[in-house]
Amino acid sequence: MPPAVDKRPIDVVVIDSSDDECGADVEPRITSSNVLPSPQAVSQARNSVSVTSANSDYLMQKLECRSFWKAGAYNIGRTKCVPTAGELEHARVHPKFLHSNATSHKWAFGAIAELLDNAVDEICNGATFVKVDKIVYTKDNSPALVFQDDGGGMDPECLRKCMSLGYSSKNSNTTIGQYGNGFKTSTMRLGADVIVFSRSTHSGRATQSIGLLSYTFLQKTGQDDVIVPMVDFDISNHWAEPMIYSSQDDWSTNLKTIIEWSPFASKEQLMMQFDNIGPHGTKIIIFNLWLNDEGIYELSFDDDDEDIRLRDEADRESSSRLNKRTLELQSHISYRIRYSLRAYASILYLRKLENFQIILRGKTIEQFNIAGDLKHRQVMTYKPQLAVTSEEVLVKTTIGFIKEAPNLGVSGFNVYHKNRLIKPFWKVTADGNSRGRGVVGVLEANFINPAHDKQDFERSFLFIRLEARLKQMVADYWKGHCHLVGNRPPDACNVHPLAGSASNMPKLSQADQYIIGLSDSLASPRNTLSSSEPQVGCGNHQKYSFDVQLNSGVADSCQEKSPENASRSLSIDQICEENLQLFMRCEKDMQKENELKQTISKLEKDLEEMRRKCAQLAVHLENKKKQKIFMQQQVGNSL
Repeated sequence: MPPAVDKRPIDVVVIDSSDDECGADVEPRITSSNVLPSPQAVSQARNSVSVTSANSDYLMQKLECRSFWKAGAYNIGRTKCVPTAGELEHARVHPKFLHSNATSHKWAFGAIAELLDNAVDEICNGATFVKVDKIVYTKDNSPALVFQDDGGGMDPECLRKCMSLGYSSKNSNTTIGQYGNGFKTSTMRLGADVIVFSRSTHSGRATQSIGLLSYTFLQKTGQDDVIVPMVDFDISNHWAEPMIYSSQDDWSTNLKTIIEWSPFASKEQLMMQFDNIGPHGTKIIIFNLWLNDEGIYELSFDDDDEDIRLRDEADRESSSRLNKRTLELQSHISYRIRYSLRAYASILYLRKLENFQIILRGKTIEQFNIAGDLKHRQVMTYKPQLAVTSEEVLVKTTIGFIKEAPNLGVSGFNVYHKNRLIKPFWKVTADGNSRGRGVVGVLEANFINPAHDKQDFERSFLFIRLEARLKQMVADYWKGHCHLVGNRPPDACNVHPLAGSASNMPKLSQADQYIIGLSDSLASPRNTLSSSEPQVGCGNHQKYSFDVQLNSGVADSCQEKSPENASRSLSIDQICEENLQLFMRCEKDMQKENELKQTISKLEKDLEEMRRKCAQLAVHLENKKKQKIFMQQQVGNSL
């Protein structure tokens, strides 16, 4: 039988100062807290089923619900409200938060990408590879997902930050991580439990540490706080000497808890995991992987021995009736990234990672930049003017036709942030619009912030303006190059997108049309605003320019100006000027409207206050009247 857990303090990570990575020179905060459940509760949880072997006992410890999207639905028992003697009050993080926090990842590959990012960020510490693989453990013959890198590793302090929530020391312009939450969300999205092995040398001291973040342990033992058992060893003298912070009993309790709730049956098996790490590095093992609604693993390891696939997407691919066109589409990278980790990881980073390999199931992933595979490429530059204190940025977008155009309708922009793919094949044109078919672009947008799951951008005004500019890029590129892949050029190729007929206009919103018109009017040599004139724009009244650099060497005959085109351009300039004036009036009207709303709100509050005072005065006068009548009656009775 597994060793019993004593009612002794267990090392608890201080949740409000944490990190996914090491970096800050702060003293380790390793505290003890008497937060294990009572011996009766632990005994009841373990002995609810009679078992005769360690393997059977391990199987009975699994969560009743193994589907990720249902695992957070369990009843919370009584929580400890009053601290014990000598314990300070603190804001607890309930184990259910680990699950709800992980729901930020709607996509399992997004969670895997977070762990790859952490390994890539270790390149500055000497990392040369990260390995992603499947391993099977004998305890229950179930698969586990392992990530291993040869970076700088984590010392005891850094491991505790990694296991905690919200702290991040990553503030470099080159590192991808920034929120201090990626390790927890990603590991808990992929499986119910994770164990970390890390070895490092810091300040001349070599250490190796083990930490267990187990949703199963926390739920099965009825915890109302996130408890993370950890043990550390000093290996400076070439043998593993336990690092004791409070007492030997505390250290032993942590070790017993790790052995009981991990796939490893003994201390020796735990220590064997360091054998292939080397002098420094980290190994992350995610076990009790989540199942889908059909009761099978979300991640498929059997369809391809050199890949990891999303089972539901792969099944959808194989179950559909495939014709030639569908097969061609499914062979394209834009489709394969939906279910193949090898395909997704191949375009995950824009620039080639020098002296670093991503090794998936024993085979190195070849990085692929789709920009180098485009036909009739050209580079368009976009120059957003940020806040006054911000440095100027210049965003270069490579745009062109995919090599399969016009047969395949793949289109969209691959938008990166700090070299990391955020939005793959983002289609900015309206569905059903044939314009832009086969047009793909690649750009790096470091001037806008990604969302926490790094699968989208924050919906800021800078993002909205970028979307409008990308729509215009597609329209401009299509107008000048669509005939190169066999498409019919627009009938009136000189017509401005805002002045053309409805059949020739791209489907843009009014806001997008205004922004594009404003940009063109600002860029027009005949309608340049002087520095003394007000520069009107949305948000912070920012303006930006749009410059097109043709690399394909193809001359567009539609660019030649005729007298008719000049008169039409003049009318466009007048329209843009009117738009500017209308927009200024609109802003003033909106400001007046807001002021009126505030005035109305204030008057309503004042009216309510006056009504309350009137009611109080009425009651007061009524009381005075009654007192007067009463006094008159008293005087009459005395006479």
